[in-house]
Amino acid sequence: MKTLRLLHRWAGGLIGLLLALLGLSGALLVHEDAFLRATVPHAAEGQRQDTATLAAAVTRVFAAEERPRSIVLATADLGLNRLSYKDAQQGAYADQEGRVILAWNSIWERPEVWLFVFHHYLFAGDVGKVITGVAGLAGLGFVVTGLILWWPTRRMFHLRAWPRMMKRAAIVHHHRDLGVLVAPLLIISLTTGAAMNLKWFSQALRAPFTAPSVMQQASALPRIKGGALAEDLDWAMVIGAAKARYPGAEVRIITPPTKAGGLISMRLRQQAEWLPNGRTMAWFDPADGRMVATRDAQTLPLGSRITNADFPLHAAKVGGLPYRLVMTVCGLALTLLGALAVVTFWGNPSGLPKRKKKAVKTSQSVAGEAAAPASGG
Repeated sequence: MKTLRLLHRWAGGLIGLLLALLGLSGALLVHEDAFLRATVPHAAEGQRQDTATLAAAVTRVFAAEERPRSIVLATADLGLNRLSYKDAQQGAYADQEGRVILAWNSIWERPEVWLFVFHHYLFAGDVGKVITGVAGLAGLGFVVTGLILWWPTRRMFHLRAWPRMMKRAAIVHHHRDLGVLVAPLLIISLTTGAAMNLKWFSQALRAPFTAPSVMQQASALPRIKGGALAEDLDWAMVIGAAKARYPGAEVRIITPPTKAGGLISMRLRQQAEWLPNGRTMAWFDPADGRMVATRDAQTLPLGSRITNADFPLHAAKVGGLPYRLVMTVCGLALTLLGALAVVTFWGNPSGLPKRKKKAVKTSQSVAGEAAAPASGG
């Protein structure tokens, strides 16, 4: 138990601040749509999914001089289309008519953008993605070891949002009790976060349900070569074909071919799918808009369908406002646990009680004490 306590303390002291920042940024990102609705024109408008409106918007967007790489269409919670460009620093919001209303050339121009890049990539691309995934696994380790360390002190449990006093003993006591209280939420958040960022971890979790090779084969792209993108492509026909193939599904993301011989890809979300942008797919020949392949997300292997639940659970994209508030509490709790772990560790890395300094008597004070009785008589 002593070794476990030492390992828990040192690991928490070293990466607690990173977990605290990830928790805080995650708690803020949960409310990204609400922030945009309050600050960006047209963001609070109702979603429009009729074929005519979608086709007109897509035609306008892809006819622009600088054609975006893809368009993410408005949702029930956010009445804006999101445009992505080849340069990852660039982006734009367009209304549902396809008119660009806000654009940026650097992620630093939009708080919700750089906050996401930090939370997911730590501003370090794929390397940062791996680091946050490892941090998630470390967080899971803290939850497990924390529960073990808390068990002998379970009779002293107290429900407090903040330590009783800012002294090490009180902070440690609060840290353990808070960790136990939010442990189920932390397990969900940390597991899904690590699974999204670490492919091997995700595959290991799904392996009991579906072999990784089967999941990889099920998500493979169609081996079909398309023609050159037609300048006057009938987007109404393309979107109408997808809607006819999947009645009741939302059209979510449309991506023109990125290289010669590529296809137009379209992601759709059927009502049974939790993932906001869905994993149901349709592919079209860019030369004439003919549908050449489809993939129904509801027929994917069980392991793949479980994987598709990671993001909606992690980012609170299911369950409405109640679950968003729950995951906000989870993020703030992780912030508090990580920050106070760092404070208590670096305030006393050894973890041993600090010895009180004994008063050192000088020769003059000793002489004074000796003379005091005589003068008093």
